Amino acid sequence: MTATTITPTAMFPPEALAALTAAYPDRHQRLTHRLLDHPLLKREAIAALAERHPADRMEYNLGTLPLGIRPEDTPANGLSVAETIRTIDENKSWIVLKNVERDPAYGALLDSLLAELAPIVAPRTGPMEHREAFIFFTSPGSITPFHMDPEHNILMQIEGEKVMHVFPSADPALVPPEQSEAFHAGAHRNLIWDEQFMAKADPVRLTPGEAILMPVKAPHFVQNGDAVSISLSITWRSERSVAEGELHSFNRLLRARGLPLVDVSATPEKQKVARLGYRVMRKLGE
Repeated sequence: MTATTITPTAMFPPEALAALTAAYPDRHQRLTHRLLDHPLLKREAIAALAERHPADRMEYNLGTLPLGIRPEDTPANGLSVAETIRTIDENKSWIVLKNVERDPAYGALLDSLLAELAPIVAPRTGPMEHREAFIFFTSPGSITPFHMDPEHNILMQIEGEKVMHVFPSADPALVPPEQSEAFHAGAHRNLIWDEQFMAKADPVRLTPGEAILMPVKAPHFVQNGDAVSISLSITWRSERSVAEGELHSFNRLLRARGLPLVDVSATPEKQKVARLGYRVMRKLGE
């Protein structure tokens, strides 16, 4: 299938694929989708999934949070995950079901979505690896704090509205190099917030049927609207995202030894000598 071919079951319309083609992988971009009536994305279907989903693949807490909260300070909501979903209208909570692709039905949905994107993605950043899907449920007015994610990501709005406040990738004023290095060593996704950062934000409002392409590690925070929000996020890694992580990990090793750091370019997958250096140093360390 080419980037402009559409079948009766296509879930991304031609204009969404054209917008993806223009933006991927470096810019965030509003897209559209055709998932609003999908039976797997109805509230009861998601609640049923949560009841059989592994406990360690779910995260939920109060959703009325400051933008820069530390992970260890995030308050629990005092409910079970099933109670959280079924009372989401009133409990002021945020919940994510991680790795829903482990369920066969949701795995098939993820595969079908990524198959539509692969003809655009693969020639630019290589095969779509480490493919995952996440479902977000948020109460009215909830906030997802300022953070970044390591994957290529398309977040699709299913119910309700939210505003994604997106910030430039690779801006050292927002994410200092040491923070990127720590992130790839396992530090939490939440970032330090400064009110001065708001001048760099692009607020993107998402309504049902809309989506947003998010570049790797683009800092962002999310403000939910005045109704319950349901979103599906589909993610993948690429040679580019892996290479970017390797180079920051390499710099972490070099920094610890007082050695000169490498520059992380816009195309880190091409920095083969530095990537080899990282692998050698890591192997020697092991």
